[in-house]
Amino acid sequence: MLSDDRIISYNMTDNLLTKGIITMNFLEERIMKDGVVKEGNILKVDSFLNHQMDVKLFKQMGEEFKRRFAGKNINKIITIEASGIGIACIVAECFDVPVVFAKKSQSVNIDGDVYSAEVESFTHKCKNQVIVSKKFLNEDDHVLIIDDFLANGCALQGLISIVSEAGGTVEGIGIAIEKGFQAGGRMIRNLGYRLESLAIVDSMDAEKGTIEFREQ
Repeated sequence: MLSDDRIISYNMTDNLLTKGIITMNFLEERIMKDGVVKEGNILKVDSFLNHQMDVKLFKQMGEEFKRRFAGKNINKIITIEASGIGIACIVAECFDVPVVFAKKSQSVNIDGDVYSAEVESFTHKCKNQVIVSKKFLNEDDHVLIIDDFLANGCALQGLISIVSEAGGTVEGIGIAIEKGFQAGGRMIRNLGYRLESLAIVDSMDAEKGTIEFREQ
């Protein structure tokens, strides 16, 4: 647990830094500028991340993940539909490797055997069976998992399970925004996986319009 002097607090409404003078990274700056905190610990970033997508921002994210996982033997990017796909594609371009996304429903376009796992969505409050064709994942794959948000970690657990079932290796996990006040990040790190989140939100207050980022 980080001490209070390593927590950066921002008032998103008034654009104020309330604890110390610490440089924000590019994603924290964008969250502060265009993000909206809503009741129920919801951070709305649909204007640039998971509905309308800022491709230049995604390129910065891809380059940062490439820097953080430099030296790792990554030959495939894996994500889950739908909002992780855009980021994962740009990350895959930076690594010059293919990207595979886990589908949330069986499709006539997927033939043959599949790997599957059940995942629960924090945002949509529902469970889905996600699948990946066995043609696109095997024991030779060294995988970087990419997603837009990390809350309770269920989606990541599902993807890790699929990679494990295929006999592949999870080389790392890259997340755009981690909700540090929820258990997902701690759980994944305790399992021994290298988890890199570009922005970690330690708390949000919809009434005050404030958000606290963890310094990294």
